[in-house]
Amino acid sequence: MSERRKISCINKRERSSAYERIANVGGIHNGSRWKLTLDEAIRSIENGSRSYYTSVGGHERDVIVASRNGVKYLKTEADNDTPDNLLSLDECP
Repeated sequence: MSERRKISCINKRERSSAYERIANVGGIHNGSRWKLTLDEAIRSIENGSRSYYTSVGGHERDVIVASRNGVKYLKTEADNDTPDNLLSLDECP
């Protein structure tokens, strides 16, 4: 069973591509702050050790691995009514 963590912050790179902007994701789990590189978070989803979600404005959305032009990235599942995407989250300390 995978550990489920809420992503509440990100660190962005200085890139124009929306698929390459996120460098780190993080949050607070069991009272402790955590932060992973994008590659670490992708690996943990793909190997089944963790799953992630966001919660913005009362809307909880799962975070999934997607790929565009061979580049893997994270995104929230499709949502038609609110902008619950990762790029809208606050910067991690």
